[in-house]
Amino acid sequence: MAVLIAGDVTVSSAEMKIRTESNKITLPSIDDVPREKWAKLAEKRIFFGHQSVGYNIVDGITDILKERAYIKLDIAEARGPAGFDKPILAHVQVGRNTDPVSKIESFREVMDAGVGGKVDIAFFKFCYVDIMRDSDPGKIFDSYSSAIEELKIRYPRTKFLHVTVPIRSVPKGARKNLKQSVKLLIGKPGVLDDNMMRECYNKLLNDAYCSTEPFFDLALAESVNPDGFRCYAVKGAEKVHVMAPEYTDDGGHLNSRGRKKVAEQLLITLAGPLK
Repeated sequence: MAVLIAGDVTVSSAEMKIRTESNKITLPSIDDVPREKWAKLAEKRIFFGHQSVGYNIVDGITDILKERAYIKLDIAEARGPAGFDKPILAHVQVGRNTDPVSKIESFREVMDAGVGGKVDIAFFKFCYVDIMRDSDPGKIFDSYSSAIEELKIRYPRTKFLHVTVPIRSVPKGARKNLKQSVKLLIGKPGVLDDNMMRECYNKLLNDAYCSTEPFFDLALAESVNPDGFRCYAVKGAEKVHVMAPEYTDDGGHLNSRGRKKVAEQLLITLAGPLK
């Protein structure tokens, strides 16, 4: 049976409860960011490429702006260079879900169509469906890294922010948990198998860029629950991180609580001293 863990306490997935005891992680607070940093962020031209979870994050940013009038960002969908004649947080869909290379190419096309020479910060994110149990994380990373390195040469004034691929949660509901447990017992792949591949990619990304370049650990933000404990599951001898169940209703997309949590961490990253 799948086992959920938070801190050092384990429970069976059928219990529908995650307990926490230790290994607390203190993520930065948006309220600790000085007001002058928000003023500087409001002057930036930012491009964000994404798909569905990206819309969740943008909605979370909008939630935060409604609560904090001192954070002023012009959020709009724009992909052409004319949209970046003024400060903006522009976002659009890039590529196709389940095809990570299409997202890399789509992002590169946007940059080369005139946006790369105008933006201060640019980034895109993969969706959880882009890296699954049968994916090759190393090959995807090589394609991503090659494209980014080329773009860095062509657009030296632009900061390219690296983003980890999002992870999923163990399914909610007694039937779904039972189904997932049976899959694990008989050896069929499930959520944890997919998350293991995502973690492989995220480790490659972290090792290459986290200490030296702008970096946003989306998967980490998703996995740290509201009490500050990181959630993970165990399959055999493997520990696999999962999204905190409080942040999702369907196991993959961010609900109102999750989108705000991730948006806060992204805004803190954007407002901070990008490497």
